[in-house]
Amino acid sequence: MSVSLTGNDLTFAQLYKVALHDETVELASAAINRMNASRAVVERLLASGATGYGINTGFGKLASVRISAEQVRQLQVNLVRSHASGVGEPLSETETRAMMLLRANALAKGLSGVRPVVVETLIKMLNARVHPVIPSQGSVGASGDLAPLAHLAHVVIGEGRALYRGEALAGGEAMNRAGIPPLVLEAKEGLSLLNGTQGMLALLSLALYEADILADSADVAAALSLDALRGSPGAFDARIMHARAYPGAATTARNLAHLNEGSQIRESHRAVEKDPRVQDAYSLRCTPQVHGAVRDALAHAREVAAVELNSATDNPLVFVRDATSGDIISGGNFHGQPLAMAADQVAIADYGRGADQREQSAGNSTFRGFHFDFRESGRLRVHGDERSAAAGAHAEKFAAHDCNRAAVRLPGNRFAGAAANRKAGQKGP
Repeated sequence: MSVSLTGNDLTFAQLYKVALHDETVELASAAINRMNASRAVVERLLASGATGYGINTGFGKLASVRISAEQVRQLQVNLVRSHASGVGEPLSETETRAMMLLRANALAKGLSGVRPVVVETLIKMLNARVHPVIPSQGSVGASGDLAPLAHLAHVVIGEGRALYRGEALAGGEAMNRAGIPPLVLEAKEGLSLLNGTQGMLALLSLALYEADILADSADVAAALSLDALRGSPGAFDARIMHARAYPGAATTARNLAHLNEGSQIRESHRAVEKDPRVQDAYSLRCTPQVHGAVRDALAHAREVAAVELNSATDNPLVFVRDATSGDIISGGNFHGQPLAMAADQVAIADYGRGADQREQSAGNSTFRGFHFDFRESGRLRVHGDERSAAAGAHAEKFAAHDCNRAAVRLPGNRFAGAAANRKAGQKGP
């Protein structure tokens, strides 16, 4: 089923379907109506001879320079060309698809003053799998992802480079083979394609997808250690979690208790004559507190990204008052600081979790640890860290690429937080 873009209700699930599984996209009729209304405000300003930033003026410090009506189109093309200056390895096609969808959705919100054909062109490119070649380095975030989005827009207007059916082509040739007419930019449309945070949002959203899998995988790996070392379930008692009411810790405690439920190995710990330990080592006992802190950090980052998912990040923004009037207002919604801080939080959280699991792995030699890092483009990467394993084949079975299967045993919904814990019967926060 196609993902219908309205600009207001795109979900992470839909984003992942389009980026990872090539789901088709369409533009909702309500979005078309809003875009036509905001475009009318821009057209009225041009017809009146009034001045509007980025519409018939220069950019930045050249905002006071008036652009003649004959040069308005060329201004938008020159803006795209001048900012298509990124460097480094290109983004993957998955990352590029996420970026294209997010930009289309932001424009579909109807606050950018662009024609519906701008979004329709992006949608046609997504559906035909025409993917601009976008260098991974070049965005400074302060005025949004200008360089990466310029490389996207470069192909939209039939220039730049693109991948089409596995072949790298000139942008115009890729569009021609896919039967998509390149867009002829009108006033403000080049600026609207460039001004936004959809590059960093795409990378953060995909990193969160991977981090969520790793959060469950880490719990599975910890459960294996607990089983092999006859770890006590006492540290995961719901009453302990309720006494320090962090939702992430409660989730991990519930997962560990569930995964080791019915373990015959663990049961041997209950007999004092067989095992005189009063409590387990930190590396086992504190798993909910460490893994839970990571889950809570990811939850916060996800909340930030969820706001951005359906935000207008253009400048200026166009607000329709009625059928004959509206306001064009300059602001700073393009700034990437909220997302930058969220991305840093994800990187720190997953690095901390990786360090904790390496400590467990080195101290107990029972499972494969995980290393986590961000490359310069921002995406999360996973690398296996092989250890000699007392649990042997059991630990090997749950390597990074297989833990996700075991995680289906985990109760609750990772996206629902504390509410899922309560629904699953966990007494706690």
